[in-house]
Amino acid sequence: MPNLASELRPVVNQRLTEVEASGIRAFDQKISKIPGIVKLTIGEPDLNTPEHIKAAAVTSIVQNDSHYSAQRGTLALRNAISGYLERSQELTYDPETEIVVTVGATEALTATTFALLNPGDKVIVPTPTFALYFPIISLTGAIPVMVDTSADQFVLTPERLTEVLEREGDAVKAVLLNYPSNPTGVEYDVETVKGLAQVIREHHLYAISDEIYAELTYDFDHYSIAKEIPERTILVNGLSKSHAMTGYRIGYVAAPAEVVANITKMHAFMVTAPSNPAQAAAAEALANGDADPVEAKESYRRRRDFIRDALMAMGIETVAPQGAFYIFARIPAAYGQDDVKFAEELAAKALVGGTPGSAFGAGGEGYIRFSYAASDESLKLAMTRMSEFVGTEIGVH
Repeated sequence: MPNLASELRPVVNQRLTEVEASGIRAFDQKISKIPGIVKLTIGEPDLNTPEHIKAAAVTSIVQNDSHYSAQRGTLALRNAISGYLERSQELTYDPETEIVVTVGATEALTATTFALLNPGDKVIVPTPTFALYFPIISLTGAIPVMVDTSADQFVLTPERLTEVLEREGDAVKAVLLNYPSNPTGVEYDVETVKGLAQVIREHHLYAISDEIYAELTYDFDHYSIAKEIPERTILVNGLSKSHAMTGYRIGYVAAPAEVVANITKMHAFMVTAPSNPAQAAAAEALANGDADPVEAKESYRRRRDFIRDALMAMGIETVAPQGAFYIFARIPAAYGQDDVKFAEELAAKALVGGTPGSAFGAGGEGYIRFSYAASDESLKLAMTRMSEFVGTEIGVH
């Protein structure tokens, strides 16, 4: 086993050393060592990828589709993405020039930030939110500006955005939206989206819109900000959540041709091109799988209602999830704002894993996130254990 030469230890990307690893993954790994724990920590659908999608991947392999695809992704998949966005959101994107296929939405976001941002630029990020955004912005030398939305029902209002932009000045280049939201499950209504679009237009900004959960809304249909400001929007989505395809690693960016060209350049430097069998599966999902997320959504709706009712019965306040598959719950008052302590004790004593809310940025303190993209059996066991823990340890049940 080689030991690194001592004189090479200082040779490292300094920005990377200053960026912390994902708190979500770190906590998940920490509690994964506890025997018998029920983990509701990671946003991983427990559903199987639909059969017709798997068959498309198998066909690709059998037919020796084993060469590099176009760097933007196969034309078949880009056509399928274009058609899907037209059907689902009435958005028109040219598959030749305005769409690039990526290795998951994570790579889409990373390629986008590195294609757009320069040192000193600022990006407005409503929080609490998916913690990946902070390091990928910081690694470019740009500055993520967290905007705590907890006082506004976890929604970035147009009024608050205006206030922040006036304070932060001309260095702001983009607003990074995530809705339906991870971790809160909050969805933005049409009026709010229109108001945000107007502010973004007036301040000459990009809207980077992570809509990975767009297909999983419960109370009203998703409304993309790209419908209001397509000339400013970089739309990010993928197949991981909608079609239970996390391991296939297919995402995409849809945006004006000029920005897609630059994102494609960064994407090519990072990964060359996505996997062909995964792209074949994704093309099948988007061309012929509109019903798949509908079926999945009904399962998630039932689980949402179950876990929310169970938590309310324990006296635990929750944010009402309108989309995605997470519930954001206020920790018991006995723990104050120490969500890490609560999550650690819940894991150690009750064998239930949830993610501390502080891992999602400002406004997440004092909350815990549970993913209900888990089996009914796991959710029932977790809630039974948690109820006993809350009653025994805290005396509120």
